[in-house]
Amino acid sequence: MQSAKKPRAFLKRHRRILFPLVAVFALLVLLVAGTNAYVLIKGNATTVSSAEDADPADAAIVLGALVNPDGSMSRMLSDRVAQADNLWRAGKVDRIIVSGAPDQDGLDQPETMKQALMKDGVPASAIEKDDGGLNTLLSMQRAREAFGVDNAVIVTQGFHMRRALFLADAEGLDAEGVTSDLHGYGNQGIKSSIREFASRVKAVKDVTFGG
Repeated sequence: MQSAKKPRAFLKRHRRILFPLVAVFALLVLLVAGTNAYVLIKGNATTVSSAEDADPADAAIVLGALVNPDGSMSRMLSDRVAQADNLWRAGKVDRIIVSGAPDQDGLDQPETMKQALMKDGVPASAIEKDDGGLNTLLSMQRAREAFGVDNAVIVTQGFHMRRALFLADAEGLDAEGVTSDLHGYGNQGIKSSIREFASRVKAVKDVTFGG
């Protein structure tokens, strides 16, 4: 009997602190859930997994991902480049925009992607580097404003695709997605999927209030 009274006494003594904390936590959960649902619904444009099934477009937008310290592409980035190459070979696009940015260690996502595409036989004249694609929103903004793209095929992994299509729509791009999940990604894929929950919240914030 005595043990049952202790939790009640604790709650009574600290309720002025606990109740606001619980309310704030509940609001945060609702915010994350609501914004994620909004992005998933609004970003539900046509998405295919094969380059052959994509519609022709002005350009393919290949979104940057990790470049390894030795300068090689991470598996995620390599798969995005491979899918862009497939789109070009299938005649779906005449232009490939490789979008990203050099990092503080000098690892250059766009240049790394460009060199890989050229090694695969894509001519340099078909590849356009966007060194200002610091994030997905800027990649979409710049595709339209700096590169004159009206409709595009976005190339990225499935976990990222809905947010990318959501931001493309927000920037006035007519876009569809081609996923590049050509391999498994182990722990990196799990971590990226988890981070995506917070990234979708940020995407809604950036579109609503300006990034």
